[in-house]
Amino acid sequence: MVFVSTNCQLANCQPANQQVIQRTLRSPGVMLSLLGLLLGMVPDVGMSAIAAPLTHPISQPTSAPSWEPPLDRTSQGMVTSAHPLASQVGLNILQQGGNAVDAAVATTLAISVVEPFSAGIGGGGFLLFYQAQPHTLKALDFRERAPQQATRTLYLDAQGKVRPRASVDGHLAVGVPGTLAGLAELHRAHGKLPWQTLVKPAIQLAEQGFPISWRYLQILEWRKQALLANPEARRIFLQDGQVPPLGDRLVQTDLAKTLTAIAENPQTFYQGTIAQAIAQDMAANGGILTQRDLQQYRPIWRKPLCGHFQQYHVCSMPPPSSGGVHLLQMLNMLQPDLTPAQNQPTQRWRQPDFLHVMIETMRIAYRDRAQYLGDPAFTPVPVAELTSLAYAQHRRREINLQQATPSQQVPLVNPRSFGTESNDTSHLTVVDRDRNAVSLTFTINLGFGAGVVAKGTGIILNNEMDDFAIAPDTPNAFGLVGDEANAIAPGKTPLSSMTPTIVTENQKLRMALGAPGGSTIITTVLQIMLNHLVHGMEIRTAVAAPRLHHQWLPDQLRIEAYSLEPLTLADLQRRGHSIIQRNSWGNANAIVVLPNGTLEGAADPRGEGNAMGY
Repeated sequence: MVFVSTNCQLANCQPANQQVIQRTLRSPGVMLSLLGLLLGMVPDVGMSAIAAPLTHPISQPTSAPSWEPPLDRTSQGMVTSAHPLASQVGLNILQQGGNAVDAAVATTLAISVVEPFSAGIGGGGFLLFYQAQPHTLKALDFRERAPQQATRTLYLDAQGKVRPRASVDGHLAVGVPGTLAGLAELHRAHGKLPWQTLVKPAIQLAEQGFPISWRYLQILEWRKQALLANPEARRIFLQDGQVPPLGDRLVQTDLAKTLTAIAENPQTFYQGTIAQAIAQDMAANGGILTQRDLQQYRPIWRKPLCGHFQQYHVCSMPPPSSGGVHLLQMLNMLQPDLTPAQNQPTQRWRQPDFLHVMIETMRIAYRDRAQYLGDPAFTPVPVAELTSLAYAQHRRREINLQQATPSQQVPLVNPRSFGTESNDTSHLTVVDRDRNAVSLTFTINLGFGAGVVAKGTGIILNNEMDDFAIAPDTPNAFGLVGDEANAIAPGKTPLSSMTPTIVTENQKLRMALGAPGGSTIITTVLQIMLNHLVHGMEIRTAVAAPRLHHQWLPDQLRIEAYSLEPLTLADLQRRGHSIIQRNSWGNANAIVVLPNGTLEGAADPRGEGNAMGY
C-alpha cells in the first residue's frame, strides 16, 4: 500500500476519472458527512452501524438539512452503487456491450477496492438476478459460513460468559468468504464478456489509487484500534498509525496483485496461492479458518422468496437471509392500511396513525426473526407460514391502534398453526438495455471487517461470525438477539438481514433496490418501496426520505434526526413509543422502470454513490 498525498489536486489523478473524483468530493453524501462532523455527529454507515453514534442519541434538532440524491434518467442501461468510481466502472461495462451480470460483477469488484471498509472479496452476500427473456428470477447465496472448527461455545470463557469483542475483532471472528465464488458462479451462468475484462478495472483502481473521502475517514477513525492491532491492516490503511488526511490517494499494491491472479483464475482464492496465504495467516494468528474450509466453499442457487403486494410481484432473498421473509410479512400486515397514490404523492408516510401501525408491524416481525430464522440447512424455518396472509391478519389484529405494545409483551405466536400459501455492507443495482437486472448486497460486516488483512494479499477479512447468536439472548453488534435457530455450528451460515429485492408488474421489471445497514436493512427497503409504489414519490425522493426503525429489542424507536414534525413526535410518544433521534443510517440505491420504459435511478444522499446511465 502507498498513500499518495494529493491535497485534492486532481491533476495527479487518472484523467479518465477526474470528473468522477470531482463528483465524489462534491457529492451530497460527502457534504452531509462534513456537516455531520461540524455538528459533532457521525452518520451511520451501513453494516458498521454499531459504533458510538448508535448508542448516544443526538440532541433535539432545530432545523433540517436539505439535499437531493444523485439521480439519472436514461433509456438504455443504468448502474447505481455506493461509490461513483464503481458506478462508472459498471456503466463502462454496459457501454462495452456487457449485460447486467457483467456490470454487476465489475461494479462489485470495484467496490471491493474503493470501499474496503464496507464490503469486498473477503466477505460474502446475496443477489437476485432477473432475466427478462425468458422471464426468470434466481437468487444466489454467497454468504460467509462458519469454519469447520467452529463450536457453539467459540466465544465463551470457561464460566460460560461471552468474551468481549472476540466475535468482532481479530482472526477468530472471520467466516469463510464467499464473494468471489458468488461472482464467478454468476458470471459462469449468465455472463457475456470475458472474466478478465470484468476484473481489469478493479486492478487499475487498486494500482493507481483513488482519493479517500470523508465517509472513508469517518469509518477509519472509528475502527482505528482494531486496525492498529493487525500489522498488515495498519500498514495499508493508516499512516504511521494515524488516520491519513482527506484527499490522500489510497494505493493497494498487494490487492492489485491478488486481483491480477484472480483475473487469470478465480479459483486461486479457494484452491491456490491466495487460499494458502489466507490459511497460513489464520494459523499463525489463532484463527480457525483453514485451507480445507476454502476448498469446500460453494455458493448456492436458491429459489427467490416472492409474494403479491397490490398489483406487484415482490421477490427477495429467502433464508439464511431474514430479509425476504420479513419484508413480505410486513407488507402483508400493512396492506389493509395502504391504497396506491393517485397521480400525486400522498402525505400518509408522515401521519402518526400510519407510522404507529408500521412501527408495531416492525416490532412483531423482528420478534419473529429472533425466534424462528436461521440457516435452513440446520433448522426448519417456517417461511411459508410467516409470509402467509392468514398469519399476517392474525398478527395485525394484535396491534393496539392507540398504544405501543412493550416489546417484552409481544406474544410469541406459532406460525405453523396458520397453514401455508404459495408464497457496513454495500448494495448495487444494475439494469441493462434488455431489462435484465441484478440486485446485489454484499458485506464484510462491520467497518473494515475483523480489522484483519491476510498477509501479502491486501484482502480485508470479514467478522461475520458475530452475526450468529453467540449466546442465547445476547445482542450482537447491531443489538439483535437470537436463539437456537441461529446458534453457531460448523459449516452453518449466520442469519442475515440483507434484502436485495426485485419488483415486477405484469411480468415486467418495475423496481430493483436494496440497502446496507445491518438490522435496519429490511425496514429501509420496506420504506423505500412504500414511498415509491404507494406514496407516489419519485425514486430520488423515496430513497432520500427520512427513515425510522424498530427491531423489537432494544425497545426503542429510532428516528432520523430532522425528519418528523414535533407534533408527530409528541403523538408517537403519547402512544408509548420510546423515541431516540439518530444520525442517518443506510446507503440505499434503486432503479425503477417508468411506464414509458425510461429507467430512473437514485443513490442515497447519506452516502457518496451515484446513479449512472446511458
